[in-house]
Amino acid sequence: MQLNPWALVAIVMVAAVTYLLGHRSSRFATTTHDFLVARRTVRSRRNAAAISGEYLSAASFLGVAGVVLKDGADALWYPIGFTAGYLLLMLFVAAPLRRSGAYTLPDFVEARLESRSLRRLSTAFVVFIGVLYMVPQLQGAGLSLAIILPTPAWLGAIVVTILVALNVIGGGMRAITVVQAFQYWLKLFAIAAPAFALCAVFWTGGTPDGATPLAAPTSPVFLENAHIDVKTNVRLQVDDLTAVRVRDPGATADHEAVWLAHSEHEVAEGTMLTFPAGASVPVVTGAPVHNDNWLRPSSSGTDDLLSTYSLIFATFFGTMGLPHVLVRFYTNPDGKAARRTTVHVLLLLGLFYLFPTILGALARMYVPKLLVSGQTDGAVLLLPSAMMPGVLGQIVGAVVAAGAFAAFLSTSSGLLVSVAGVVSTDMLPGRVKDFRLATVLVIAVAATLAVVLRPPDISISIGMTFALAASTFSPLLVLGIWWRGLTWPGAMAGMITGGGSVLGALVYNNACSYTGWYMPWWSEQPAIITVPAAFAVTVLISLATRKHLPVDVNPIMLRLHAPDPLGFMRDRAVARFGQAEEKVRMGKGRHRK
Repeated sequence: MQLNPWALVAIVMVAAVTYLLGHRSSRFATTTHDFLVARRTVRSRRNAAAISGEYLSAASFLGVAGVVLKDGADALWYPIGFTAGYLLLMLFVAAPLRRSGAYTLPDFVEARLESRSLRRLSTAFVVFIGVLYMVPQLQGAGLSLAIILPTPAWLGAIVVTILVALNVIGGGMRAITVVQAFQYWLKLFAIAAPAFALCAVFWTGGTPDGATPLAAPTSPVFLENAHIDVKTNVRLQVDDLTAVRVRDPGATADHEAVWLAHSEHEVAEGTMLTFPAGASVPVVTGAPVHNDNWLRPSSSGTDDLLSTYSLIFATFFGTMGLPHVLVRFYTNPDGKAARRTTVHVLLLLGLFYLFPTILGALARMYVPKLLVSGQTDGAVLLLPSAMMPGVLGQIVGAVVAAGAFAAFLSTSSGLLVSVAGVVSTDMLPGRVKDFRLATVLVIAVAATLAVVLRPPDISISIGMTFALAASTFSPLLVLGIWWRGLTWPGAMAGMITGGGSVLGALVYNNACSYTGWYMPWWSEQPAIITVPAAFAVTVLISLATRKHLPVDVNPIMLRLHAPDPLGFMRDRAVARFGQAEEKVRMGKGRHRK
């Protein structure tokens, strides 16, 4: 891959600004209250931009365009679900969660159900979800640098790890709030400006020479001779008779082959494939072969329909169970501000997701070779140079690279703060130095897994994380906030049922990727089974264990639902975190930076 000096400059600038903003904000962070919840003074619009910056991860910036390139209309459920989940969050969770006065999600669990055992289980799931979400962010950073610059894939993961750790260690939530708000606007510019520029190129030039229109009942074709290095074991299907030169792993010479029409072929990792210009593009088995099918929602059977509904369950319910999203609502001054924040987030996310969808459609025509290599997540990064050769394409590509790098930094920062906050308060004494120690431990584990594990499609791996969040914390939060009959044995049974089922599917799915076993739809999208099961088990066990209802359930429910001006809201653990003294000492300062 040829070095893009403009991309290198853009990435260095993003890294520098990120560090400087975090360093400047960290000067005001001196207590645990600052590190965990930014002193609860973040205003709604600032918090909405920070949440959006944190939430728009590698799955949004790179993965959405990649799955649109590969799956077409079926992939649109990803951006719809990622956004619509905030509607449920606004209606059912945001304001009551803030009124609880908790510092972390396990803290809310204990406040509502008065169970230390359930708190410890919640802590374990928060850590697992956070690390599971963080790993693809770091892997995406490695992929991006490897595509833009001639660097090994692990280097990007290490660079992001160091930058994120420095900011979080320096000031925790206080430091990253400004950083994430800035990075949302940077990401919006970095995806919108290239989209407008590339659409202008397409409208003035039309369909590229030799390409098939997106509505044509044929496969996409290679616009020029394509040399493709296959990075992972893959099964490809072809629609037409296709000549190909194959260099097997470890071989020094190519051999000619002819792939028959409507056939499938196993291709091993490390294989080099060369296709002539005009040849039909092979696609991964199961993906739409013809462009006209790509434009229509899948109608290939019950399994695809169930998989789609399962994705909807995961994204709609998973958003309200993501610890790094929920922790940001603790930073609002009150419940009203938390609900207003969610409304702003809906607007900001809806605006952003217009653009990856457009870029994924353009990639189907201009960089179809990604369908073969399995690196569809690189579509946004490779599209500018494919459509605009020369320096101008490099500059547009540099803008995209800056946004992608910001996506890795902002989401990784939010995840690290949420997980480190839980580890420091539940496994360590909860002081500032404990938060910093927890930060180092968590980011070290995530970075190690990112380098060791095989990277799947980013959006698919994030979808599994959403399924885990939807199957564990979503039932607990909805029922805990709106049903006074919830008991801690019921909540624990529901979390174990839902979370254990998702983890079982995840283990089986990874085993299939290494062994070649049959991979059923539920191993990739289990939420349609696990979420209803978790809700049902939680309700049934709670009804059977009514003697474990908290003795003060009525005052707790009143605090969650009473309007803010009535004054029932109060923060937990004042003595532990020194909030009363901080309000006296820093009462004149408000966190507007």
